[in-house]
Amino acid sequence: MKKALLLVSALLVLSSMALFAADPVEGLWKSVDEQGVATAFWKIYEKNGVLFGEIVKIVGKSDDTIATAAKPSYKNFPIPGEVNKMKVVGTPWIYGLKKKAPGQWEGGNIIDPGKGDIYNCKITFRPADGKKYKTDILEMRGEIGLGIGRSQFWQRATEAEIKS
Repeated sequence: MKKALLLVSALLVLSSMALFAADPVEGLWKSVDEQGVATAFWKIYEKNGVLFGEIVKIVGKSDDTIATAAKPSYKNFPIPGEVNKMKVVGTPWIYGLKKKAPGQWEGGNIIDPGKGDIYNCKITFRPADGKKYKTDILEMRGEIGLGIGRSQFWQRATEAEIKS
């Protein structure tokens, strides 16, 4: 009886931990262009059921770089102010995504701060499987509508990479 009670208690603890576990898309990611070159480091996080992404480091540029190519405003942008006067680092360029399933988010936007373009955004976590995906990958899909767009495949990053 004690063993059964202990087993039930352990299962309850594990299941409650699973409820509060971070989604696999959350964390630090390295954006990589189509040629495999790193462009920036991002922090992806969930807040009140909505997914956001901020650049924490731009490859080859100062952390004080201003997003001058951005427009002054965007529909539903999550913070007040003129966007084209904000720093690239620390501004939520990914915003408004809602969870479809664990590791799948959609219905939000991503802004390219270097060009000012805005896209509908979908994010899908692709776990390492030793075959197609050698490491964990974040598929970032930007679309202009009707499914027309392109994907980038971002790589998991570490604090040490960002500091170097």
